[in-house]
Amino acid sequence: MDQAAHMNSISKACNEFKKQYDSCFHVWFSEKFLEGDKNDSTCSQLLEVYQQCLKEAMKQQQIELKEIEENHLGTEKEKKHSS
Repeated sequence: MDQAAHMNSISKACNEFKKQYDSCFHVWFSEKFLEGDKNDSTCSQLLEVYQQCLKEAMKQQQIELKEIEENHLGTEKEKKHSS
């Protein structure tokens, strides 16, 4: 996969972790999952490191996890933002 196909993370500090996890995930998905192996532990350590970096970046940017996890589609919140 060429560099142009990679989307950056929300923080430059996390870009390398994201790249490593994405590469691992793509190999796992194409070589294991699509062949019937559903064990996704192959990339779990890389995912944990990337998630920790993301959580720290979100704190620095004052993004609350609860805001991301809330369902907005079809709610009054969505209607307020679209008008």
